[in-house]
Amino acid sequence: MSSSPSDSRPSGKPRIAKASAADATDPLRPSDYIDSPSGADREDINAPALGLIGWIRWAWRLLTSMRTALVLLLILAIAAVPGSIFPQRSADPNGVVAWKTNNPDMFPVADWFQLFDVYTSVWFSAIYLLLFVSLVGCIIPRIKHHAKALRSRPPRTPARLSRLADHRADVFEVPGDAAAEAEHAVQVAAAQLRSAGYRVERFDGRGAFSVSAERGYWRETGNLVFHISLVGVLISVGMGGGFSYTGQTVIVEGTTFVNQLVDYSSMNKGRFVGDDALVPYGMTLDSFDVTYQLPDSNSPGQAGDFAANLTITAPGDGHKEKKTVRVNHPLDLWGDRVFLLGNGYAPHITVRNADGEAIFSQAVPFVPQENSTMMSGGVVKITDGLPEQVGLQGFFYPTVGELDTGALTSVYPDLIMPTLSLNVYAGDLGINDGTPVNVYTLDVSSMRNIAGPKADFPALIMKPGETVDLPNNWGTVTFDNLDPKAQLSPAADHSTEYEHSVPRYVSLQMHHDPTSIFVLIFAVLALLGLLLALFIPRRRVWVRATPKGAHVTLEYAGLARGEDPQLAAAVEAIADKHQAALAESPQPSSDSGQKVD
Repeated sequence: MSSSPSDSRPSGKPRIAKASAADATDPLRPSDYIDSPSGADREDINAPALGLIGWIRWAWRLLTSMRTALVLLLILAIAAVPGSIFPQRSADPNGVVAWKTNNPDMFPVADWFQLFDVYTSVWFSAIYLLLFVSLVGCIIPRIKHHAKALRSRPPRTPARLSRLADHRADVFEVPGDAAAEAEHAVQVAAAQLRSAGYRVERFDGRGAFSVSAERGYWRETGNLVFHISLVGVLISVGMGGGFSYTGQTVIVEGTTFVNQLVDYSSMNKGRFVGDDALVPYGMTLDSFDVTYQLPDSNSPGQAGDFAANLTITAPGDGHKEKKTVRVNHPLDLWGDRVFLLGNGYAPHITVRNADGEAIFSQAVPFVPQENSTMMSGGVVKITDGLPEQVGLQGFFYPTVGELDTGALTSVYPDLIMPTLSLNVYAGDLGINDGTPVNVYTLDVSSMRNIAGPKADFPALIMKPGETVDLPNNWGTVTFDNLDPKAQLSPAADHSTEYEHSVPRYVSLQMHHDPTSIFVLIFAVLALLGLLLALFIPRRRVWVRATPKGAHVTLEYAGLARGEDPQLAAAVEAIADKHQAALAESPQPSSDSGQKVD
C-alpha cells in the first residue's frame, strides 16, 4: 500500500489528510478522513462528546488511579497537622478554653474552620472518604488481574532471546545425538527452576527445546496485601470513632474514682457508645511517688520516675487489687487503657463563715504553671454561706522563694517550705444562669478584688496548718495540715518533713477502643505486605537448547517486571548452576558435552 507525502509527518502530530477520489473506496480509511493540513481549521471537525456517562467514567478512572490515591494519602497526612497544633475538644477541652481566652479575635475564625475538631471535621472526613473510595477502586481491578495472572501459564519463549538485555549463549560440542542432549538439558533446567520456586512451562518446536519460567508473584500479592490492609486500617479507625470513648479525671490521694459518667471531668464518647458501656470498676489513689534531684545536684528539681499506686475494685464481687500506673506504661482494666497524664498538688482548704461554720472543706487540685518548680495555680469558688459569692484565686509554692520584686515564687518542686497565697474576689461567679464554667479558671470581670495586690486588704498567705481572716470579717480560710507530724521549718538536709501535709493528685485518661486490635493486625499485615513488595523481584527466565549438527547451543535470558538490578547476576547464576549440573549428571547414553569457545 503506497503512502501519501503526509505520511512522513513526525509521530505524535495529528495526521490530517484530505480524502481523494481513490481514497473514497479504500476500506482502511473512514469516509470523513481529511488529507490536507488545511482541514485542521474546518469547523465541522470536533472531538466526540463525552456525555454524562463519559464524564462520570472519566472522573471515576481519575479518582481510582494509584497516583490519585497517593496524592490523597499525602493530603490526609498534611490535613492531620492542625490536629497537633491546635488543642482538640475531644482530648483537651480545657486547652480549647484557654486558646479562646488568649486569642479571642482568632477563635471564631479557627472554630469556623473546625480546627478544634480536626478529625471529625467535614473537610478531613471528605479527604478520608475520598481516599477510601480511591483505594477500593484501585484494589478491586488489581485483585481480578492478579487472580487471572496466578492462573495463567508462563509466557512463550521469545523467538530471539538475544534481543533481551540480560542474555547469555554457550555452544557445546556433543558426541551423541544433539537433539537428545538438548532435550535433556532443558529437562534439567526445568527441574532446577522448579526447585528454585519458578513456575515452569515447556515450549518445544522449530528445532529447539525451551523452558519458560516465572516467579515473584508474591511481589504483587504483597502489594495488594499492603493496600487492602491500609483500607482495613481506615475502616477500623473510622469504626473506632463510633465505638470508643475517652475520658479524663482527677483523683486526689485517698479518694476513689468510679468508672461512671458523673465521675469524669470530661468525656468524649462515640455515637454508638451507650451509658451502660462503662464497666463500673473503682480506683483509689493510695499514693503518688516521685523523686526529684536535690537542689545541690547538677539537675536540681528534675523529676525521676512517676508512679501512681492504685487500689482497683472489681465490679460485681468488689475484689481489690493493687496496681501501679506510670508514664508510657498504661494500665489495662476491663477493656479500658488507663494513662497517667499529669500530677500536681491539691492543698486542702477549709473556709468558715463568721459563725465558724465550715462552708467549704476539700482538697483543691492546683494546675502546675512551671513543671520545673511545680508552682501551681488554683481556684476555689464559694457560692453560698457568705454575704456574697466569693472566688479565691491562688498560687501554691512547694518551696517558696522571693524574687527581687518581692513577688513569691517556687524554687524547688518538692515540699520543703510549702506556701499558699490567695487573692479574694467578691461578686458574681457567673454560674447563676446555668452556663457551664471551667472549674480551674475564675472570671473576675464581674467581680471586685477585696484581698490582693490591688485591694486594701493584702493577699492571704499561709503555710500548712495556718488560718487567716477573710476581709470584712466574713470568716476565715485555713490551709489544712493533713500530716500532724509535719514541722513548720525546713531541715538543712532538704528532707521532706511536709511530705504528707499536702496531698497530691494525678490526672488520668481512660481510653476504650474495641477496634484497636484490628488496627494493630492490619498495620502488621501492611508492613509484611510492604516488605514483600519491596524485596521480592518479579522475574521471567528462559532456557533454550538448540541442536545443530554435533553442537548444542544453550541460551539463557531474563526479563524483570520493574527495577531488578540483580537480574543479570541471577541469569549468570542460573547458567552456571545448570551447566554444572549437566557436567555432573550427563545423559546416560552419552558423555558430557565439551564447551566450544
